[in-house]
Amino acid sequence: MQTDRKEALRYLGLGKHEPDPETERLLEECIREAERAAEFRHLVREYPLSVEEDGTVNGGCFRVKSANLKKNLSGCDSVLVMAVTVGAEVDRLLARYGKLSVAKAVVMQAAAAAMVEAHCNELNAMWKKEYLEKGLYLRPRFSPGYGDFPLSAQKQILDGLEAGKRIGITLTEGYLMMPSKSVTAVIGVSRAPAACVIEGCEACGKKDCAFRR
Repeated sequence: MQTDRKEALRYLGLGKHEPDPETERLLEECIREAERAAEFRHLVREYPLSVEEDGTVNGGCFRVKSANLKKNLSGCDSVLVMAVTVGAEVDRLLARYGKLSVAKAVVMQAAAAAMVEAHCNELNAMWKKEYLEKGLYLRPRFSPGYGDFPLSAQKQILDGLEAGKRIGITLTEGYLMMPSKSVTAVIGVSRAPAACVIEGCEACGKKDCAFRR
C-alpha cells in the first residue's frame, strides 16, 4: 500500500499548492511513522438491498432515509457493507504529538487520514476485481456523513458487522469512531455497469467542505 502524498496535502488544506520544504519533510516523516504503527483490519459483508415505499434504503444491517445514498445505489440488488481501521496505535501517536508538537500533530492527522483512504482504495480495487470475475459491478463506496447519509448509520453498520468485538471499532456518543482513523461505507453491487461513475467529493453535496477536491 502506498499512502497518497497529494491526498495528505489536501487534508492539510494545501490543495494544489506545493508544500514548503519543512512541511514536505514533516509529511514524509509522519507517513513513515504512521505506516509503521498501523495495524490494518477490516470487515466486509454482503447484504440484499431493497428500497421501501417511503424511500427508506434497507441494506440488511441498516435502514436509513437518504436520497443521495438511494441515487448512488440505483440499479443495485445488494450491497457490500465495510468497516476498516488502522488500529489504536495510530491514535496514540496522534495523542503523543498533540502534547509535544502541534505542527507535527496536524501533519500526522493528515498522513493518517490519507493512509486509511489508501487502504480502503486497495481493498475496493481487490473486491472490484473479484466481483467482475462473477459478472458483477461495484459502485463507488459511500460513507455515513456523505450528503444526507446520516452519521448515525455508523452504529447500525458497526453493530451489524460486530466491529467492536471483531476489530475493535467503537463509537462515541456523537457517532465518531474510535480508533479515529476508521472508515465505514456501503458499496452497491449491480449486474450492469454504471453509465457514469461519480465518486469522492463529486458524490457529496457538501459544497462548503474545507477538504473538497
